[in-house]
Amino acid sequence: MPSAPPRTRPLLHPLHGLLLAWPVALFPAALLSDITYLNSAEIQWSNFSAWLITGALIGGGLVLLWALIALARAKGPARRQHGLYLLLLALMWVCGLINAFQHSRDGWSSVGTIGLILSILSSLAALAAGWTAFASYREVRP
Repeated sequence: MPSAPPRTRPLLHPLHGLLLAWPVALFPAALLSDITYLNSAEIQWSNFSAWLITGALIGGGLVLLWALIALARAKGPARRQHGLYLLLLALMWVCGLINAFQHSRDGWSSVGTIGLILSILSSLAALAAGWTAFASYREVRP
């Protein structure tokens, strides 16, 4: 008789995943808003980016805190995956914070090349963190 396949679950708690959805959605939205601003020079797009980045930082800060606690509680081989996840979240948050400072400047200098690069980095780090958290599953042992 064939044995049942092992049960699996994601690395993180489902509520953590809901919090992670904030930066995963808002940082790329801010990137799109930055691109639109650079193509149109309409200042409201820069304001949208600043608001999106602020929302992503609030959600990302909660996720970062939760991930830090999860890393402290992790044991065995899952600890390395938690460490990578925490590193990606920290990169995302720091790039996002610097980007928020960049977007607080006046006029055309609020985005520019530096703001666009920071938006790209924070978006990629958020997407990579989401991928790391939910792409691999680990076996649940009874």
